Amino acid sequence: MPKTIYETIYKDLKQKIEHDVFAYQELLPSENTLVQAYGCSRNTLRRAVSQLVMDGYVQTMQGKGVRNIYQPFDQAVFTIGEIESFRESAVRNGRATSTKVVLFTEFAVDEKLSLYTGFAAGTEIYYIQRLHFLDDLPLILNHNYFLKSIAQGLTPKIAEQSIYAYLEQVLHVAIVTSKRTMTVEKMTEIDGKYLDLGDCNCLAVVSSQTYNGDGVMFEYTQSRHRPDYFCFRDNATRHP
Repeated sequence: MPKTIYETIYKDLKQKIEHDVFAYQELLPSENTLVQAYGCSRNTLRRAVSQLVMDGYVQTMQGKGVRNIYQPFDQAVFTIGEIESFRESAVRNGRATSTKVVLFTEFAVDEKLSLYTGFAAGTEIYYIQRLHFLDDLPLILNHNYFLKSIAQGLTPKIAEQSIYAYLEQVLHVAIVTSKRTMTVEKMTEIDGKYLDLGDCNCLAVVSSQTYNGDGVMFEYTQSRHRPDYFCFRDNATRHP
């Protein structure tokens, strides 16, 4: 699916903010300047800026302009309100990354797993355990459940790269919505087997149900993180 003009502008502005092209607390170039630079309409530019506001990168000020309010974090940051792959998050955080598939299998969902994941009993799925490394440390263990009818042809080799890139670029799946729950849980035997947990005996766990453009849930993932290496960020605005 081709990217829209506003997405291209949004990602370019976001990258410039993250790389300090626009310094913290400074105003971005004027709307007229940006419209001319990107060769777009005002509405397109405003849509891109609105997305940056939602992400907590900028703040619009009536009659003054758009101010950069982004500040980088020392820890790897995952954004709660955005659907982003592990690889995309690592690149944004400037971290070296790799992924190892420790289990790849296929089966039908039973009644117990149906209650756990949200997939209907009898649904054919891929089940994958993936170990994510940041700077050569095994810090995240993902339990991925993908709907076979959507993620057709998925393989361990693909899973060690980027499943989302495969879905979007090869299968042309529109990844639209993700419902997420965050918990803190005690480490399990499998966590201790694969993860470098240091002195930690618990993990930050993000469970997500992700839907395509037709409203079909094609993924359930439980992502288990060593807590002292990550923070999870959202942005909120107050409405009068």
